[in-house]
Amino acid sequence: MENRLKDKNTNNPDVWTAIRHLQKAIAAGGVDPTLLALVHLRAGQINSCSACVHASVAGGKKAGDTDERLHNVAAWREAPFYTGAERAALALAEAATRLQDGAPGVTDEIWAEVNAHFTEAQIGAINLEIALTNFFNRINRTIKEPAGRTWG
Repeated sequence: MENRLKDKNTNNPDVWTAIRHLQKAIAAGGVDPTLLALVHLRAGQINSCSACVHASVAGGKKAGDTDERLHNVAAWREAPFYTGAERAALALAEAATRLQDGAPGVTDEIWAEVNAHFTEAQIGAINLEIALTNFFNRINRTIKEPAGRTWG
C-alpha cells in the first residue's frame, strides 16, 4: 500500500498542535496507558486501520503490556486476559466505533459498566481516545497510510 498523501507532516502545523493538545488531555485523564492502547487497538481493528493497529501494539508493548493480551484483543470477550475495567472500556470502544446505520451505539448497560469502573475524568479520557483513534482511522484509510509509518 502506498500513501496517497506525500507530505502529511507539514500540511498544517495547527492540526498537529491540536492533536498534541488532545493527546495531553487524554494522558491527564489518569487512565493506565496499557488500557488506552487496548482501546486504540480495538477501534483500529474494527476500522481495519493497519497503521493504528501497528501503532497501538507498539504503544501497548512500550507501556508494558504482553503479546498474549495484545494478540487477543479481537476476541476479548472470550479471552481470560482482561480485567473487568478493561472489558468495560473495550465494550465502550466497540459501541462508540460501530455507529453504522441501525447499530445501537453505547447502550445504558455499557455506560453503567464503564461508570462502575472509572471516574468521570477517566471516562472522558477513554472516550477522547476512542474518538481520536476513529479520527486517525478515517484519515489513514482515506490516504492509505501503511503500517509502520510515523505521524506528526
